[in-house]
Amino acid sequence: MKIHDNILGTIGNTPIVKINRLAPAHVNLFVKIESFNPMSSVKDRLALGIIEDAEKSGALKPGQTVIEATSGNTGIGLAMVCAQKGYPLVVTMAESFSIERRKLMRFLGASVVLTPAPLKGSGMVQKAKELAAEHGWFLTRQFENESNADMHSRTTAPEILEAFADTQLDYWVTGYGTGGTLKGVSRVFREKSPTTRVIVSEPELAGLLTGGIEQKRHEDGSPAESHPSFNPHPVQGWTPDFIPKLTGDAIDSGGADQVLTVAAPRAMECSRNLAQQEGIFVGISAGATLATGLEIAETADEGSNILCMLPDTGERYLSTPLFENIEAEMSAEEQAFSASTPACQFE
Repeated sequence: MKIHDNILGTIGNTPIVKINRLAPAHVNLFVKIESFNPMSSVKDRLALGIIEDAEKSGALKPGQTVIEATSGNTGIGLAMVCAQKGYPLVVTMAESFSIERRKLMRFLGASVVLTPAPLKGSGMVQKAKELAAEHGWFLTRQFENESNADMHSRTTAPEILEAFADTQLDYWVTGYGTGGTLKGVSRVFREKSPTTRVIVSEPELAGLLTGGIEQKRHEDGSPAESHPSFNPHPVQGWTPDFIPKLTGDAIDSGGADQVLTVAAPRAMECSRNLAQQEGIFVGISAGATLATGLEIAETADEGSNILCMLPDTGERYLSTPLFENIEAEMSAEEQAFSASTPACQFE
């Protein structure tokens, strides 16, 4: 057992697990469970990569405040990294995202500035830029920062290739939030595993890529206005109301073979199925990725190997529709169980 110098050494090397009860018999379906990162999401990777690259370049000065716009997981990852390294952190987040995420970031010492829900992801990004400019804070720019994608090229992609070194990975399925995972992994696959088909999944209500990638961008490549194909959706962490630069780069360079949409109810169904039939506890976006993997499996050749990315833990969604039918009190059936035997007697 390795002893780590600090918590940051535990980021990455997340497990790949075979799906047994939910997978069709004619394929091999696997998942990469990113909730095994220390703050329980894939965004721990980008948080460490961006901060350490900024330290090396001198863009981030000792004691300087860090700021980022986030739906939650990036902010939580950054809060962990900044706490360990001693940087104050401010995050901006649309008020529509789950309360659990706000509390986790504040518990880790970050300040959370909420932006109006109607302004969507663009609103929280703009607020972060304004605060960074006003106070001289370091803006991590997760949606366009190449260090985000580079971290996945250095860690996530090699982990996958090593796991499938003795066999062929036929399909790799991922969603996108910033596009860092998509860009960073797909470019490595194009070089070292060119027969692997990259499948991108996005919410049915926010088909930004299936609705057309053409969109105005600022001169620096950062996203401009809200994309016309966007509608609010419950797959938190996936698909903001603009096409992030990293996502656009991946699509423009041929980094995706196919883009599929998934309905939110199906995503939540798959998340619950993972918990109740495979014992894998993950969030809505993970359910959406699995749903897409199952769709691919329907027409995949016999013996195909399919790997789905599962971005985070189900604990981020306790106040969301994912848990709407999960009660804290005993059900009638549970009360019947309780009443069927005498209460324990203690001497």
